[in-house]
Amino acid sequence: MSNKFNTEPTVSVGIMSAIEIRFNFHGAYEADGALVEGQQTATVNPDGTVLWNDSSYGELLFKATSPKCFFLLEDVTIGVDFHWERKESQAFRGNLKLLGGDALTAVNIVPVESYLESVISSEMSATASDSLLKAHAVISRSWLLAQIGEKGERSTEGMTETEDERLVWYDRDNHERFDVCADDHCQRYQGITRQTTPAVAEAVAATRGVVLTDADGNLADARFSKCCGGVFEEFESCWQPHHYHYLEARSDSDSATEFPDLRDESNAREWILGNPDAFCNVTDKAVLSQVLNNYDQETPDFYRWKVVYDKETLSRIVRERSGIDFGYITAMEALERGTSGRIIRLRITGTKRSMVIGKELEIRRTLSESHLYSSAFVAEMADKDVDGVPATITLYGAGWGHGVGLCQIGAAAMGAQGYDYEHILRHYFPGADLTTLY
Repeated sequence: MSNKFNTEPTVSVGIMSAIEIRFNFHGAYEADGALVEGQQTATVNPDGTVLWNDSSYGELLFKATSPKCFFLLEDVTIGVDFHWERKESQAFRGNLKLLGGDALTAVNIVPVESYLESVISSEMSATASDSLLKAHAVISRSWLLAQIGEKGERSTEGMTETEDERLVWYDRDNHERFDVCADDHCQRYQGITRQTTPAVAEAVAATRGVVLTDADGNLADARFSKCCGGVFEEFESCWQPHHYHYLEARSDSDSATEFPDLRDESNAREWILGNPDAFCNVTDKAVLSQVLNNYDQETPDFYRWKVVYDKETLSRIVRERSGIDFGYITAMEALERGTSGRIIRLRITGTKRSMVIGKELEIRRTLSESHLYSSAFVAEMADKDVDGVPATITLYGAGWGHGVGLCQIGAAAMGAQGYDYEHILRHYFPGADLTTLY
């Protein structure tokens, strides 16, 4: 992973795709030699070109004539495939590029530091503590520049798809025509739609150009999720089989090196069904509101949670989400767990067939109509019939997200307890260095 930045770059962010896109310019934009303002509509032609104002383009760039200009996009989908998925209008500064293809794609081109101000406000509340805002600015910048720097270089080697096992991962794939997308698949970026504060701008400015690097000076792949569940997960449990020394198992507490081996099934079961102390084991609404926007707060349980299915519902969900008809589910066996207790390989047995699936996000996708909060769970089967089919299946789980890197809720709790942002970063990325690129 290279380090090739000595001046602030721009980032191109894929916002939405649709056959028709409606947008409204507030201020003058320049496109195809003319100044444009107000309400506009563009569509995609059958040949994949962009149709706007009765003219066709391979791609079309609208350039803002002033830093105060912004544009409004209608019907942007946020939370794709998650339980909070919805459409809303969103406003963006910077330039707008329209790309043709099977659908029309809207791309926002904006300086990295301006992008980060929006990410911090989109990923969490703009009223979060100074420590949390600065810590998140550093990791969001690190992750973004790492993605730009290694664009086109990532490999999917190691994915497995056989008759008996499906082992895949869903990393931040190379977006061919822009750097990153605007949704949870990359980082939440919602332009100037989310309320921001001077504190956000100050946190981004105070850490301008600061990133995490590894021992060799390479940009750190700084991951983050909502709630680790008490112990951090390792990178290779969720994505490519590569170990980063700064993404390793630790307890989300002051006693960072003291935690049970959750790769052991009995330890994992006791941990998940218990309620151990951790920074992210917090119910203080003032702390949670720093991380959880309104739609995130629709989920009241995240450190420990429970989902109950009847046999028909679970059978249908697994069939629809995996494309495999297992029949009624009779057993789920964790064959391999990671350091946080998250399942890496899960054997699902049904009345029609059995198969092993992984890694963590594939498991979460398969067992929920949106996504399970995490793959750190134990399954309880109740009221089995003579064929071994349970009437109800209850999943008892821990954490929200993949659990790798910074735990947003844990970091919010640390900030509320007075830890500074450098201490927070050292806790979640042990051994990483702070480096100023520009």
